[in-house]
Amino acid sequence: MSLNHRYDFVLLFDVKDGNPNGDPDAGNLPRLDAETGHGLVTDVCLKRKVRNYVGMSHGEQPPYEIYVKEKAVLNKQHERAYVGIGKEELLKSDDKKRKGGGAVDEARQWMCKNFFDVRTFGAVMSTGVNCGQVRGPVQLTFARSVSPVVALEHSITRMAVATEAEAEKQGGDNRTMGRKFTIPYGLYRAHGFVSAHLSKQTGFSEDDLTLLWESLKNMFDHDRSAARGEMSTRGLYVFCHEGELGDAPAHSLFDLVQVKQNDPDMPARGFGDFSVTVPPAGLLDGFPRVTLERIVG
Repeated sequence: MSLNHRYDFVLLFDVKDGNPNGDPDAGNLPRLDAETGHGLVTDVCLKRKVRNYVGMSHGEQPPYEIYVKEKAVLNKQHERAYVGIGKEELLKSDDKKRKGGGAVDEARQWMCKNFFDVRTFGAVMSTGVNCGQVRGPVQLTFARSVSPVVALEHSITRMAVATEAEAEKQGGDNRTMGRKFTIPYGLYRAHGFVSAHLSKQTGFSEDDLTLLWESLKNMFDHDRSAARGEMSTRGLYVFCHEGELGDAPAHSLFDLVQVKQNDPDMPARGFGDFSVTVPPAGLLDGFPRVTLERIVG
């Protein structure tokens, strides 16, 4: 069953001695706003962690399969849709632009029904056999650190080499040098939006919404790696509107969640170095048709 309410939410997460989102255009350095020094984490990075959690927790089975995943061949998934709706004969068309004929809408519905990330975040599925495009009801912003962060560069060694030629060149020393980048500490804030109107087009349901909150709460606990250090969800504050179209501007609600560094003159090294001020859960003063739920924090 699709949603009857609009939702806006604030996500807080932190990183300690890790790289939350490397920039491949900058040698995998942590992403930074060059003008302010604030750290950045892309929306794509956050969606990736949600996808991984859902795929892991539901065994990649419909209706919780993941469309955009590691080593996926997307056009093969489009072909599955036409087989699933019983229109596999349309796959034999030689006209790539028209392949799919009048079954595109039906194929798009099949994709939404079977793939969690398609009905949640949307997707462009017009390559190969055409499954159309989906505008997802859930959207996320880039996450930005509350305070400026510093990226540190570390030299690391591996007590092994890849080839015998390297070993001979080193006279048996067998060391490989490398570089690693970390942020000592950063507290990041992202905003999200859930559209009841778009949920009706994709079939995004109340159960899917519950799974989304669960994913945002737990995703870092199942995404550990040496590169990412310690990452944790520190706050998830959800504003629920009584109406489908919303009853207050999102930015006015986001302003109610205040996050400040206790001593801006000292480098932050933990979550305790920040203060988070959030209204009590329930109906909000000044916004009589909006309620706040504190899922984390």
